[in-house]
Amino acid sequence: MRAEIERLVEEIKQSVGLLRRHLDVEKSTARLAELNKLAEDPNLWNDPQKAQKLMQERTSLEDSLSGIGKVEQELEDDIGMIELGEAEGDDGVVAEAEAALKNLKKEVARRELEALLSGEADRFDSYLEVHAGAGGTESQDWAQMLLRMYTRWAETHGFKVEYLEESEGEEAGIKSATIQVSGHNAYGWLKTEAGVHRLVRISPFDSNARRHTSFSSVQVFPVIDDSIKIDIKESDVRVDTMRSGGAGGQHVNKTESAVRLTHIPTGVAVVCQAGRSQHKNRAQAWDMLRARLYEIELKKREEKAAADQAAKTDIGWGHQIRSYVLQPYQMVKDLRTGVQTSDTAGVLNGELDDFMAATLAQRAFGTTGADIEDVD
Repeated sequence: MRAEIERLVEEIKQSVGLLRRHLDVEKSTARLAELNKLAEDPNLWNDPQKAQKLMQERTSLEDSLSGIGKVEQELEDDIGMIELGEAEGDDGVVAEAEAALKNLKKEVARRELEALLSGEADRFDSYLEVHAGAGGTESQDWAQMLLRMYTRWAETHGFKVEYLEESEGEEAGIKSATIQVSGHNAYGWLKTEAGVHRLVRISPFDSNARRHTSFSSVQVFPVIDDSIKIDIKESDVRVDTMRSGGAGGQHVNKTESAVRLTHIPTGVAVVCQAGRSQHKNRAQAWDMLRARLYEIELKKREEKAAADQAAKTDIGWGHQIRSYVLQPYQMVKDLRTGVQTSDTAGVLNGELDDFMAATLAQRAFGTTGADIEDVD
């Protein structure tokens, strides 16, 4: 077996070993057997919320365990095909099996990332907000570019995107927008994007073609289901209604139906204007508010809660998590992990997986991004 193929096989075996340890196959197999027994209880659905949670856990474990087994079997089959092809001098069979190994490595890498999404809320759908920072039209245009980037990322991964709120800029771009991204582990992926994003480019709005630096912030919080109880006193919430001010058409309407809820004790505010009726928008806004308060509780349990909150409240220098430089050179660099690429067009078109994966791994294994320098 050629050295290149042997190296590929060894890398896959090591990844599978990490997956088995992360999942704790023996413990997970025992838990799955327990869940299967509970699922046979005819009284299970007397408590729909408990039943739903149990079935979701069972499905997740089944997928993880069967996935490891499938990878191990395919690896064995591919190795057998290579040995057979080499014994018979059939280079075509060897090449076919080698290509299958490379695809298998990609599958294992995907499952490694999925294994990192084990947080309490990772499996939920996600709300994503974009807010323009100081800088007027420049930052508002940048905010719209970010919104498009995340929309393209979601669509590429087969997620559903729904616009809930959009406030247009005076000349171009947006002041703010909120979308809901629905799909498996949507929050688990998108939570890595929360923070301030910095853009450096030749401004299309500057007649002197000077370089400008713009900032916009991204906030992410989970769409919680009925199994998560968040009690909010109505007396603690101020309700405001207004005329919707978004783009209209496929995004949001412009009727007198927009609803803003402000949670007075925390200052958290949410806006919904996607629905055609004030009643629908009010219900959606309450769901969003509960989700925001739940996300705050999650943040309190994380070591970096204080830093994350600072990044959300100050949209400017010293708080950015990633820089996007379009002039005089092309570079996108994440300041938490050091991951960088010169493919700025690809990133702005939604190719974010490498950045997300690195941040997930950093959080899972406790590494830090100290001493990572920003780009000019």
